[in-house]
Amino acid sequence: MNVVAVVGPTASGKSAVAEALARFYGADILSVDSMQVYRGMDIGTAKPSAAIRTEISHHMIDLVAASEELSVAQFQTIGRDALGGRDRVVIVGGSGMHFRAIVDPLEFAPTDPDVRANIEATPIEQLQHELLAIDHRAPDVLDIHNPRRVIRAIEVWRISGLTPTERETSPQAVDVRSYRPNIEHVSIGMDAGDDTLDRIRNRLSSMIEAGFVEEVAALESTMSRTARQAVGYKELIAAISSETSLSESIADIERSTAALARRQRTYFRRDPRIHWMHWLKDEVDRVKAAIEYVGKVAGWTL
Repeated sequence: MNVVAVVGPTASGKSAVAEALARFYGADILSVDSMQVYRGMDIGTAKPSAAIRTEISHHMIDLVAASEELSVAQFQTIGRDALGGRDRVVIVGGSGMHFRAIVDPLEFAPTDPDVRANIEATPIEQLQHELLAIDHRAPDVLDIHNPRRVIRAIEVWRISGLTPTERETSPQAVDVRSYRPNIEHVSIGMDAGDDTLDRIRNRLSSMIEAGFVEEVAALESTMSRTARQAVGYKELIAAISSETSLSESIADIERSTAALARRQRTYFRRDPRIHWMHWLKDEVDRVKAAIEYVGKVAGWTL
């Protein structure tokens, strides 16, 4: 098996373990962080340093400018190309959808701005009737009272001809729900548990000292809608525009990051393939445990 994944909530020490595994076993690293794809967003996304990226080959970092957008579907295409043919790869990150886009048979329906605009100009009641006319079982697979879901379902149908029920009952969708991967891998879960909040505070303090505020100020005027919503950046933009004080924004970042960690924990805990490592406070001990586990389960040797 040539793919190992290190996943879990933010601030759980995933990067350090992934780097140690790559260094010890001679592997590349593939990031599944939805915000590390943006150039210039370095400090706030905890990107690996230039020195580490020189030492260890990294993929899926700095793909587009912070002024651009990158969909999960685009990420999937680029990521699978980067993964293909490599002897050993350590996947690392906390963006669950991006992780599954790489290793699982997720399929992303096409989009069309013109079709979407036409649909959005139609009253929601009319759209609900249209959806039920093409797929009377639609309420079984989506919330037809959620305008966003209804609009997207009709957009997909008009472009591809696939109804919500057809998409949800496809072999690929069944495999995704059953966690049957199309890329075999060994997954390690990292979770700092009760230490998470302290680790978030300490990491944020280090980021501020490293110039996080200045980084956001330099990017803010040209950032895309998605980039502006990144945890940390969104809150500091509010401080830079004088909507809040810096101290208030820092407190907001701590809360937002803690909430993100909870969501990530919930997402990854659903995946039965992940082996959750016992949390060890000492990083050296965590690294040793991960190296031993990968050697035993993935069969990696020097």
